[in-house]
Amino acid sequence: MTDTIAAVEAILPVSRETGERLERYVALLRKWQPAQNLVSPNTLGQIWTRHVADCAQLVAMFPDTRRWLDLGSGAGLPGLITAILLADTDGAVVHCVEANQRKCAFLRTVIRETGAKAIVHEGRIESVLKRWSEPVERISARALASLADLLDLSAPVLAAGATGTFHKGEDFEGELAEASKSWSLDLIRHKSMIDERSSIVEICRAERRIV
Repeated sequence: MTDTIAAVEAILPVSRETGERLERYVALLRKWQPAQNLVSPNTLGQIWTRHVADCAQLVAMFPDTRRWLDLGSGAGLPGLITAILLADTDGAVVHCVEANQRKCAFLRTVIRETGAKAIVHEGRIESVLKRWSEPVERISARALASLADLLDLSAPVLAAGATGTFHKGEDFEGELAEASKSWSLDLIRHKSMIDERSSIVEICRAERRIV
């Protein structure tokens, strides 16, 4: 199957303007990739399916969410894809947290050239979230850390009422078992729309266990 924007349209209808913004994102990713290694080189032939559509499913699953916090944004996956899809939505904003200066430059370039509803926060996640005060409905993260580490990183914002929404692969059961040693969790595991081996894990409640 040819890797095109049709992979996104199969799970989420997009306007012509949104499609053009996504095309611009992909063009910028390809342009910056040789110098920044933004994604795994062996996935470049499947950018639309492996990356863009995989991230777009968050908006398909949670269409009413307006205020997102994306941790370890890197190439903007899923943060910038979410922000592009919400570019015409009133009140929408995606806060992208990234420590790497060059990747922050890429994120800001995409925001400027696509009109994505996003703000870049440069710095280590722990440092940025320690002083976090912006209202957030959902936290996203993809290919960043284990579930236990994600819970540790996002704890301040989860405690303030946000819901965690994390991409997880086929090793999720092992990650859940490890995280459950330290956390009492209420979660919903959504089957990925893109990869049957993967899940979108929604953390509805997370309380640290008292040891």
